[in-house]
Amino acid sequence: MQPDTTAHFVSVIIPVLNEALHVENCLNSISAQDYPASQMEILVVDGMSDDGTRDIIERMCHKDSRIKLLENKKRIVPCAMNIGIRAAKGDIIMRMDCHCIYPVNYMSTLVRKLIELKAANVGGVCITIPADDSTLCQAIAFCMSHPFGTGPSLFRIGCPTVTETDTVPFGCFRKEFFDKVGLFDEDMLRNEDEELNGRIKRQGGKIYLIPEVEIRYMARNNLSKMTRMFYHYGLWKPLVNKKVGNAVSYRQFAPPLFVIAVVLGLILGIFSSTILTLVLIILALYYAIVLIIAAIEAFKSKKPLLLLQIPITFTCMHFAYGIGYLKGFISMFGRKSLHYTIDR
Repeated sequence: MQPDTTAHFVSVIIPVLNEALHVENCLNSISAQDYPASQMEILVVDGMSDDGTRDIIERMCHKDSRIKLLENKKRIVPCAMNIGIRAAKGDIIMRMDCHCIYPVNYMSTLVRKLIELKAANVGGVCITIPADDSTLCQAIAFCMSHPFGTGPSLFRIGCPTVTETDTVPFGCFRKEFFDKVGLFDEDMLRNEDEELNGRIKRQGGKIYLIPEVEIRYMARNNLSKMTRMFYHYGLWKPLVNKKVGNAVSYRQFAPPLFVIAVVLGLILGIFSSTILTLVLIILALYYAIVLIIAAIEAFKSKKPLLLLQIPITFTCMHFAYGIGYLKGFISMFGRKSLHYTIDR
């Protein structure tokens, strides 16, 4: 017998900042959910957008009374989430991202699974799609969803059955767990979900990936935005590890070690032909793998340009993450604050 999910009031919280290109489609997909309309609210927490995002949200508030606009003057995601949680009426909190389109049964399925599994948090699989039809955007989406690009993250590559995991994208939470573990950590300008999920796990909460729920995530539309995003992911990862108390995954060390090996090897290679040869072998192996992956995808999609764009994209992802991680590590142990410009 399935649990009665309609007894639960759901507060959807969506942090936004300059999302004029995405916010309407996102909100339309949420408004169309099959969850009872009287049992949900949609809190859009805006980081003082200046690109027309607020105008779109205000127009949609008039169209759907469940949508409410809140302000986030600090302009960062964890602050937006905390503003939303404090204002939320629901006993279930559902974080959503503006870059996504959600299936009509997204809310009902996650709420049902949250109750059935007695979980603290559940989430779906993230299907990364290109921002447009250009081969560059297709390369970015492909690399962001390929195990060589982001590692074997279950929420990116999927899994056959419901699986307990360490983190999920966005998430559907029991509000009561925020009383146990605290709100989102406002020191975390990135990777705030991972840090929160680490606290939930330490308190004995269970986190599950629900593979039947697929989120369509819109990738960044140029290399510059994607590179900054991965740099920031790397930058904040050491602080996550410190706060959680351990490395969530050892694969996170691959990009910084790769950067160290290449940069240090090229410098030392000036004085030693043996070291230089080793570095060139490492780079040759890396690009051999990348070119094989790119060639297969270019052949399958019949788009020869991917043979060039996929290697460039992988390189940007891995070096940006690796450099960001090293800077974050040095800053954290050097007692320096981490800062960066918010850029969506």
